[in-house]
Amino acid sequence: MKSLNIIGGGRVGRTLGRLWHDRGAYLIQDVLTNSAASASEAIAFIGAGHVAGALQTLRAADVWMLAVPDRQIAAVASGLAQTASANRPSIAFHCSGALASTELQPLRDLGWHVASAHCLLSFASPQAALQQFPGTPCALEGDAAVLAELEPSFQAIGARCFAILAEHKLLYHAGAVFATNFLPVLQSLANRLWQDSGVPPELALQLNKSLLQNAVDNILALGPAGALTGPAARGDKALVARQGQAVAQWNMAAGQAYAALSQLAAEMGTIPLPPSPAPDM
Repeated sequence: MKSLNIIGGGRVGRTLGRLWHDRGAYLIQDVLTNSAASASEAIAFIGAGHVAGALQTLRAADVWMLAVPDRQIAAVASGLAQTASANRPSIAFHCSGALASTELQPLRDLGWHVASAHCLLSFASPQAALQQFPGTPCALEGDAAVLAELEPSFQAIGARCFAILAEHKLLYHAGAVFATNFLPVLQSLANRLWQDSGVPPELALQLNKSLLQNAVDNILALGPAGALTGPAARGDKALVARQGQAVAQWNMAAGQAYAALSQLAAEMGTIPLPPSPAPDM
């Protein structure tokens, strides 16, 4: 069984580590996080591994997973390239959806094979992610030798792998942001608008639940265009303009978002809309 070192023991690192350990896909070796305490917590969740105190103490491994925030990937790769473990070329991949395998160039320069692997799942809770993971799409990009290693490893834990080009990763990940990350923002805006317009809190909660569930059901059944409703979808340009102005007076950023989303909604229905007027000051 091949050994796996994990750098970054957050929600993604813990989930993948646990899944691979449970399936016997990898021998979890060393785990490095921001602190020994968090590394111990990650190891307890995964069920295997040893706490590493620093990059320099990580032992050589067959496969390395960098499950760190995007902004840290390049620096971690550079630091790892300066350790003794880097003298034995191996396989390394990071888990960013937006960044390509080129973030690991310092390791590639030493003869390592590198890649990126992004699982299209909301890792809000590692425990929930374990149950939700089967069938999760996983975008793979990088050196052929790494992809040949990673694809069966991800398939073993239920992922549906597909290849993506490095130059398309930013757009690919933006799609995930629109599909998932912005949804809580829109729900929060809706709740604030209802609160400020006097909707009783218990009714607002009911509205939030029923409207969201109905929208999801309609999108799945009819597709985005078929599920689209509202003034922009109806071509009611006058109402869109008045409502956009009211929202902008309430919150400028929300007003700009309303105008942009209304324009996109109109384009889905092939109905052009003029720019929303600036709010009266």
